[in-house]
Amino acid sequence: MRKRWTRYLTPGLVFQSVLIGGGYGTGAEIARYFGSFGLLGGVLALGAAAAGWALLCAVTFEFVRIFRTYDYGSMMRRLLGRAGILYDLCFYAMLLLVLGVVNATAAAMVHALTGLPSWVGVALLSFGVVFLVLRGTEAMEKALSLWAYVLYAVFLLFFAAVFLRFGDAVADELRRGEIGPGWLFSGLRYASYNLICVSMILYTLRDLKTRREAVTCGVLAGLLGAAPALPLLLAMGSDLPAALASETPVTTIFERLEMPWLYVLFEIVLFGTLVETAAGFIKALEDRIERSLFRERSFQFVQPLITGAVTALGICVSTFGLTELIDKGYGAISRGALLLFALPMLTFGVRMIRRAGG
Repeated sequence: MRKRWTRYLTPGLVFQSVLIGGGYGTGAEIARYFGSFGLLGGVLALGAAAAGWALLCAVTFEFVRIFRTYDYGSMMRRLLGRAGILYDLCFYAMLLLVLGVVNATAAAMVHALTGLPSWVGVALLSFGVVFLVLRGTEAMEKALSLWAYVLYAVFLLFFAAVFLRFGDAVADELRRGEIGPGWLFSGLRYASYNLICVSMILYTLRDLKTRREAVTCGVLAGLLGAAPALPLLLAMGSDLPAALASETPVTTIFERLEMPWLYVLFEIVLFGTLVETAAGFIKALEDRIERSLFRERSFQFVQPLITGAVTALGICVSTFGLTELIDKGYGAISRGALLLFALPMLTFGVRMIRRAGG
């Protein structure tokens, strides 16, 4: 049984850990979905994304608490009945896409930092994923939560360095008050791209006892998921036009900072988030398999085989050209998650909660 404060924080910290991998690394997504609407408009769009995640997490966590569906398969069967199998297709597609992306990103990151061959980055990522998943649920919760604290510390250190050097420019950009049209839709759109991450962290909810705990955890998860993006977005305000024009805005900011040691530390932390994201997806898949196929048999003998096979599959996917796959794949999968998970949970799920809650 976890202490009360960890019961509140752990789901949000794990949500942030699986959410952040790949997306925050270069800052490109932050610039595209938030910074392109002005610094103030970007802050509002980020708030919209956080609110969307908070609402869905709060309802989902209470649904899981009531019906004790601690893997996404059980949850979707309870929510959609036999149609819940359709969500599996979305999850499998996102699993392959994400594993391919994080392996390719890890390869490029290690090569850029050290000059070592790309396969070294893939090997390091794969080892970290297999080690983390096979350590078990409790160890994985602790690892993801601890790394989240490390990430927050490094991101705040990064923003502090930017603010000390370029604080006046950031303040001036905020005072401009630019709020581009479409900021609300962009924030909600970004939130929809990451809906599947909500269904990946259900194993962290086993200690929730009351509706207040479930709702509080959900709201905190939404806020914690968006929190790392805020210092990155504000840092871009030091030279927003240059950040928006760059393919890797974070690199552009570090070039101006001239602090290579902080850049290396930043990249190491982000590499850890790639491991967390891949491990989170594999963990969710294994929970689904264990709950549906191994209720009366031990899962520990086949788990290493599944972990190794899925990790190897992700390496294979990363060898293909991913640019077009990412552009089209994320959009199609996120629409599927919206139709099969978010909308049913916020309608049918709420009605089921109200009936059961009485």
